[in-house]
This record gives sequence, structure tokens and C-alpha cells, in this order.
Amino acid sequence: MKHDRNILPAIEVRALSKTFTLHLRGSQRLPVLQGFEMEVYPGECVALVGASGQGKSTLMKCLYGSYGCEQGRVVLRAGHDSVDLASASPRQVLHWRRRGISYVSQFLRAVPRVGALDVVAERLLEDLPPDGTDALDDARYAQQAAAAREQACTLLARLNLPSALWELPPATFSGGEQQRVNIARGFVKPTPVLLLDEPTASLDAANRRIVVQLIAEAKARGAAVVGIFHDEEVRDTVATRQVGFA
Repeated sequence: MKHDRNILPAIEVRALSKTFTLHLRGSQRLPVLQGFEMEVYPGECVALVGASGQGKSTLMKCLYGSYGCEQGRVVLRAGHDSVDLASASPRQVLHWRRRGISYVSQFLRAVPRVGALDVVAERLLEDLPPDGTDALDDARYAQQAAAAREQACTLLARLNLPSALWELPPATFSGGEQQRVNIARGFVKPTPVLLLDEPTASLDAANRRIVVQLIAEAKARGAAVVGIFHDEEVRDTVATRQVGFA
């Protein structure tokens, strides 16, 4: 795929190295990524392929800022804004997670006793503090919260999650139901970078097709997508190209 030379990659990884220290095994060092390089442009979906244990999930966590690295750069760009996650402060990482990166992991991590609808809607509200000191008395924030819940309803309905479950905590759901909440939370806010770690795991054929549609829509609006897809049919459908891990 050819790219306009005037367009910078949304994700640029240069000479990235990541090593783990196994403290329970005499501090043995396990190199996982060594000098890894990758570029992902707006509108692309790059699939990471290779055997388990080769560094795919480690790279995803570096792209999300969960893992640091010994060497290299992990640059994300959105318009005129950019950050090198390898050297970013915790505040910068949090800023990009809220506004620049969406991440669908293999497992849903949600606050206990919070209903599925609010788990999804909260993603739209996390960088929109109320004008007043008390959110409950702030009319503007209440309006934003209502709009966020409406968007969450639309996406949960599209993913075929029964409305009877929307107000219930996802911890009580089946694996497939939890994954649909996870996907809704990841896709509800359009961001320039979208990270997908086995997004169709635990899903039936109908919902896999919906996720494929959501990825296509993200690419069409210019998101740079990086994904791990063990479902070969899904991968072949959504991926612009593949990056192999040996």
C-alpha cells in the first residue's frame, strides 16, 4: 500500500526493545522485542501475526503505554499533536489514553457494580469534567451524560446485547456478552489510534460480522488500527497488511 509522502504515520515504532526480568528464576532476562520497527498510517489496519510468545501482546501494551521499554521510540500522532510513549510522563500517557487511543483487550476490566451501559458511556465522559463542583447539579454535564448513554445504547443494541442486561454489572455476564461490552467501550469514542487484541474472541458469527463492520468504519474515518486476530477469516477481511513476528 503506497502512502502520501506528506502524511506522517499515526503510529511510528523505531528500534523498540523490551526485556522482562524473571525474578523467580534468578533474575533471568528474557528479551521479547529487539530493535522492532513499524509504521501504521491513518486508514490502515495492520495485523500482527506469529506464534504465541513472540511479542505481539507485548507490542500492544507498549503502544498503549502499559509497558516501558529499554530502547527505542513509540510515537503516536493526531493532527499536530504527538507523543513518544517511550519517554512520556504518566500524565501524558493518561491524556493519550483518554483522547487518542482506544483499546479492546481480551478481557473486560470494569468497576464492580457499575452497569454495562455506564461502563460504555463513561468512556465518552472521562475527559469532560463538569463546569461546576457538583456533577449532580451541573446541567451541562447531565446533558453530556445523557448523550453519552444514548450513544452507548445505540452501540450495545448494534452488538445484539439484550437491553435487559444494560443496567446490570458485566461481571454477571457470559464471556461473549462481556466481550460485546468490551468492544462497545473500545469503539464508542472515535480516536486516531485503535488497538484490538483478539476482539472477536468468544463471539458468534453474527457479532463477528458486526465487529468487522466497526473496524471498516474506523479505517474509513482515518483511524490507524493495530490488531491481533486469531480468526483468519476476520484478519483477512480487515487487515490492510500484516507484520510478522518470528
